Amino acid sequence: MKTLEFAIERWETILGLTIDHFEIVLTAMVISITMGVLVGIMITYNKTAAKIVLNIANVMMTIPSLALFSILIPLLGIGRAPAIAGLVLYTQLPIIRNVYTGIMNIEPSIIESARGMGLKKSKIMFKVKLPLAFPVIMTGVRTATVMGIGLGAIAAYIGAGGLGQYIFQGINRGNDKMILIGAIMVSVITVVIDRGLAFVQKRFEI
Repeated sequence: MKTLEFAIERWETILGLTIDHFEIVLTAMVISITMGVLVGIMITYNKTAAKIVLNIANVMMTIPSLALFSILIPLLGIGRAPAIAGLVLYTQLPIIRNVYTGIMNIEPSIIESARGMGLKKSKIMFKVKLPLAFPVIMTGVRTATVMGIGLGAIAAYIGAGGLGQYIFQGINRGNDKMILIGAIMVSVITVVIDRGLAFVQKRFEI
């Protein structure tokens, strides 16, 4: 009850930080999904390139998130820019891997049928391969988005703002209510966005 009262008293601050958090993650994920899908499509045409790109993406995920954000500070300064760049780099693997896997696991006979109908490579990709791979691609997008929301809280360490700022202030002050509220709001954003993406997936699945 005391936590609820605390939240009500500071609802404007909490709402503002929640919006900040959402904006950071949304910006990063729009860039990440666009990049990941394009790269994932391109590497389906070259197995050597696919191996190199997937290995690089794997390596990026092994770097501790705070270390990655810190590495970007000399290049992009402090604030949202390194946070967004870090989130984009960190969330590439599940998107690229699922795009690649989804497309490469399509039955060869389906592709051959499309070729037999006279469809060009680009039309086969956008009219056949991507629609069939869509469920697998969306799984990668949802995984990356959930990761991004959680990592967005850590980005507060480099001045990005968002709910991580509230959590870290709570840790520094020994205020359990601030920590709990920040964690709950991060969870709420995660559930809402994941449910939204699940709806999109069901709506457009073949």
